[in-house]
Amino acid sequence: MRFSAGNSLRFTSRSSYARHSPMTSSSADIVVSFHQVQLSLGGRLILQDFSLDIRRREFVCVIGPSGCGKTTLLRLLAGLLKPTSGQVVHEGRPVTGPSPDVAIVFQDYAKALLPWRTAAGNISLALESAGMPKGERSDRIAALLQKVGLSQHGNRYPAQLSGGMQQRLQIARCLAQEPAVLLMDEPFGALDAMTRQSLQDEVARIAADSGTTVLFITHDLDEALYLGDRVVALKADPGRLARLVDVPLARPRDQLATYEEPGFHGLRRSLFGLVQGNHS
Repeated sequence: MRFSAGNSLRFTSRSSYARHSPMTSSSADIVVSFHQVQLSLGGRLILQDFSLDIRRREFVCVIGPSGCGKTTLLRLLAGLLKPTSGQVVHEGRPVTGPSPDVAIVFQDYAKALLPWRTAAGNISLALESAGMPKGERSDRIAALLQKVGLSQHGNRYPAQLSGGMQQRLQIARCLAQEPAVLLMDEPFGALDAMTRQSLQDEVARIAADSGTTVLFITHDLDEALYLGDRVVALKADPGRLARLVDVPLARPRDQLATYEEPGFHGLRRSLFGLVQGNHS
């Protein structure tokens, strides 16, 4: 997604939420690379020899047991941590610190939002940081609120919104940055099942419409398969790549039909056994 010169949001849409196939993309499409990344903290090896290429517009989900380094990957890509050895590269350049091209959606939406600002004010924060003149913000904020289904709630404060609405608001604020890469750290883990399903579909739609590359952390195998073009399975102690799985399920995905596909069940069995084995 990129803002146009006028006052409206302009999206590059793709029909049926289509995304680049990881099997057909060329090396020129690679937007993020982890090259033999290793990280030690306090004398403990957290991540060992991790390598991964992520393609433009790709939705990559990461699963694995607690302590395997899932969130660490996000922090490395966000520039919040520096690898002990190896390199993290974004758009051909080493990641040396935070970038406006990379946005993070946290699991704890209550702490991520500013409670003294309204929903519109929280989105405005990202636009203010980008130096957008005040007179140009209102239409942009309105378009983002509409995009995440909060058009009628712009004047409400976070405490007046449900958990699902607060997470939608956090996503809208991230989209205001116009990120090339969206990092999502178990964003739906604290939500009820119905809200979770609704937001899964919204995020899939938004990512496809905007062309954003997504790295999504989850403990939920079904969620990883439902959302991902590929699934990265990690082992723990230290964190390292166990398997990289392509997810050739048709898009747009459906909360009923996709889960009933034979291919879905086969992938789930494969990943379930792998993750269960990581605990032993």
